[in-house]
Amino acid sequence: MHHDDSWGPLPPRPATPLLLRFVLTVLVLPVWWLLVVVILLAAVAFSIVGEILTVIPGFEKGFLKTMDRFMDRVSMWPAWCVTWPELRHEGDADYYRARADEKVAGLTRKQLTAREAKKAPPPGPYDIPVRDFRAVGAGHVVEVARAQGWELSHDRPSDPARMVRLRRLPEPA
Repeated sequence: MHHDDSWGPLPPRPATPLLLRFVLTVLVLPVWWLLVVVILLAAVAFSIVGEILTVIPGFEKGFLKTMDRFMDRVSMWPAWCVTWPELRHEGDADYYRARADEKVAGLTRKQLTAREAKKAPPPGPYDIPVRDFRAVGAGHVVEVARAQGWELSHDRPSDPARMVRLRRLPEPA
């Protein structure tokens, strides 16, 4: 498995800076969400006008690629924010173990539901952010994921201090 310390639990963050980040989250996150919604609405308005421009070769493909890049870079829960559960459970390994286990189980459920419905699963790789495994470490996520048929993504590597990137193992023939 992973034997270097970067895949282990992260040390608990100091209480005062954590509390300050929580207060900033409460104040700034609504503005962040409003900004994201405004940008998305502007993009939708632009795409309506852009429908007229679809006679220009490559316009629609380029617009969709730009929107995909925007959505990949913008997170509804940015890395700088601290939620109330994170503030309350900082350093609580049992809480984070349950959170990480549920995140992997949810991904597995989505995959199995898509397979049972004979539909293509949502495209991967799937990222599990550090906020879901902080006190148990990325190594725990990898162990749980492997037991449920996942592996680390090779296309885009994981960063155990930020996120674990998983992909589903191919179905046996």
